[in-house]
Amino acid sequence: MKPAASTTGTVIHEVFRRAYERGERPALVDLRGGHVYGYRRLVTEVTRAASGLVRRGARRDQVVGVHVSTAGAQTLAVHTVLAAGGVAAPIDPALGAGEMAAWLRACDARTLITTPDLAETAVRAADESRVRQVVSLGAALDTIDFRCLLTLEPTPLPALDAKRQDALLTADGGRMSHADLLSRMAELDLPVGLAESDVVLTTWSPDSRCDLVALVGLGVSKGALVVAAGGGDPPGTSYDFSVTVVTNPEGGLERVR
Repeated sequence: MKPAASTTGTVIHEVFRRAYERGERPALVDLRGGHVYGYRRLVTEVTRAASGLVRRGARRDQVVGVHVSTAGAQTLAVHTVLAAGGVAAPIDPALGAGEMAAWLRACDARTLITTPDLAETAVRAADESRVRQVVSLGAALDTIDFRCLLTLEPTPLPALDAKRQDALLTADGGRMSHADLLSRMAELDLPVGLAESDVVLTTWSPDSRCDLVALVGLGVSKGALVVAAGGGDPPGTSYDFSVTVVTNPEGGLERVR
């Protein structure tokens, strides 16, 4: 399923507008998750899964919890929600079921996306909230397998207003529009000026903030390769991937070559 034209100025348009033509050149290497996502695979799965969410009743502006453990899973989940017209609410994977259920109730989430290693907690939280479907990026008990979304008959995705449409809901209750998230991406890019030749190593892990989402979105939009180490920097990673840009603990990027 080739992606349909998106509204200019949305995160989906700006991040993925050239992804399909870049083919299967690697876009994201998720070391913790053990996956390599090519540009075409990434945009195709996001688009198909978004269509699947719409088929399963997702509606514009609905909040979808994103409770995942890896950068690759967060990227797929968040952009799938945005493409479906929803608002992604990243959740700290360290939260217990009770705390997560309270947050899901507060933001009136009806769908929760998780990973198999966190699925048990996600299902317990869903049972204590208004969540009606839990989607897992991999088979897990009492969840819908994300791959099932890819097999549903395609349906049109909603047109979005980049300035008015919310993209993210953060743990402090803050809301970021598509335009706000694109501004964060531009802010990250200021000190480094990413190019297609760059390889970005991130040691940030998925949490309830926007930084990792913005970083991966920036890398994909620029045609760079993002290598996600997930909370650490395994020996030899920078050398093996010829890393040119790294993340720092202050939430920014630094050029190393």
